[in-house]
Amino acid sequence: MNLWELIRTLSPTTTQPEVIPSFLYGAFRRKSISFFNGLTDQSTIVYWFQSRSFTIDLRLKSQNDTPVTERQGWIGNTIWNDATQLLSWEVEDYANYQNHVQWPEPAKLHAIGNCILEFSPSNVYVEDWRQQVKKGLFLGLRLESAVDVQSGAKLQMDGGLIICDDHIAYALTRLPEMQSQVAELDIKSADTTSFDLLESFEVSIGTQGLSKTYSTRTGETGNAFDLDNFEILDATRLVQHVVLDDRAIDLIFKIDIYQPEYEFQHRTSTTTEAEQWMSKEQNHLLHHAERVL
Repeated sequence: MNLWELIRTLSPTTTQPEVIPSFLYGAFRRKSISFFNGLTDQSTIVYWFQSRSFTIDLRLKSQNDTPVTERQGWIGNTIWNDATQLLSWEVEDYANYQNHVQWPEPAKLHAIGNCILEFSPSNVYVEDWRQQVKKGLFLGLRLESAVDVQSGAKLQMDGGLIICDDHIAYALTRLPEMQSQVAELDIKSADTTSFDLLESFEVSIGTQGLSKTYSTRTGETGNAFDLDNFEILDATRLVQHVVLDDRAIDLIFKIDIYQPEYEFQHRTSTTTEAEQWMSKEQNHLLHHAERVL
């Protein structure tokens, strides 16, 4: 069954204790990163998709010309420390396109309007993230297990799907035998003989519906996301039947969140006095103001 047909038969997930603050839910594009040395990058393509408990992240220098050895993408558990108000990520070695952690610091976050400002605790950088969606479907599926259909063996893999209105993020790690070879590589200096191995790790982002806009895999831009061959296992799990490297694999997903009509945060609160000030000074303050994504 196609996923779109299947979810119509599902009940929305009930309210659960927050793993992270809900203002982080959604699809975010990085507008800029500014460094301690005075430099700012506004061109690198970076997307952060956030479900209730996990993150999918993609970073490319350009849409189609990022060198295979320099692509970044990962999926991981999202960890919120309420005492320190810091966000961090738990990413398994095999759940990262690269084989080292590129971003080791946790995040200090501040929300203003439709933007999340992320400060590194060391002050080496600050990132400006922009919420891309307002209201619509919010679905998060996290890979619980991958099973080789022929042998019945469980495979060490990770993956997930996050849909926020018309924005989609999909991640699926390499087959274990491919990942074991990649783990032995110095990816930065890998030659073309290793490119197929590297690219077997997929993180793809769609910004206008069902087709992939950006991907770690060469040639995927413009291709449709594979959302067919899903079945319901039980109230909390779905299975997708796929073929990877000529092997039949069952991908079993746990439903992390499902809300058919979710309103993502794109506006924050302020004081009554501040609102009055803005109203009084709006001819100057808002003359050129517009919603920037």
